[in-house]
Amino acid sequence: MGIQSYRPYTPSRRYATTSTFEEITKDKPQRSLTAPRRQKAGRDSAGHISIRHRGGGAKRRYRLVDYRRERLDAVAEVIAVEYDPNRTARLALLRYEDGEKRYILCPDGLSVGAKVVASETAEPAVGNCLPLAKIPLGTSVHNIELVPGRGAKVVRTAGSAAQVMSRDGGYVTLRMPSGEERKFLADCRATVGVVGNGEAEGVMLGKAGRKRWLGIRPTVRGVVMNPVDHPMGGGEGRSSGGGPAVSPWGKLAKGGKTRKPRRASDRVILKRRK
Repeated sequence: MGIQSYRPYTPSRRYATTSTFEEITKDKPQRSLTAPRRQKAGRDSAGHISIRHRGGGAKRRYRLVDYRRERLDAVAEVIAVEYDPNRTARLALLRYEDGEKRYILCPDGLSVGAKVVASETAEPAVGNCLPLAKIPLGTSVHNIELVPGRGAKVVRTAGSAAQVMSRDGGYVTLRMPSGEERKFLADCRATVGVVGNGEAEGVMLGKAGRKRWLGIRPTVRGVVMNPVDHPMGGGEGRSSGGGPAVSPWGKLAKGGKTRKPRRASDRVILKRRK
């Protein structure tokens, strides 16, 4: 895993960087573990744009990742490490003893030929899935469940990991990648290790076209619009009107809290993120 830069034979090539993909061992995905990914271009069921600046992009299929790890006590062998266009992390293709294959997020340090297992009695080794109650303090984990049995929901992006801090009754305290400390039910399961491909955050797109390949369309700033089009539009010269930054519908865009007040999960958050 590394970052590849290029000789600047064009202005866009000067700043563009890509991954070296040296850990990838299989070019094409396991067809049986993929599903069609329909492009919605940011539109809801009525056809109205509910998410702006979406559309286009390269055609791709969705990889069916096993977030539940529900095959308990079944040992699986890693037979390939694959690229996934839908996420920053790599995927590890597992093959169980009965021949069944499944995808999991590939942790850092997991290579082809390694054996992994999801079990309450498994060792806390990289790639193994255990209940939080059975993972030693100080261990880095990812792919964490919020509700036991519903599959992993948090800490799934490349290079991320949470740390097991303490145990108290039926809860385990984790320090999240954001710095937040919160309690999880001890029966929730997590995978040991750090999500691989941590260099993904160092990749620079370098040109507008690569953004379009990802299905992200251009964003026009409100201050360059006319008053009829945006609250921050208009004015002589490069003027922002002196008012606060707002959305096209007048909602404050900077500095406001985005978390809803009085959420049920407030009681399990011991320390807010940095």
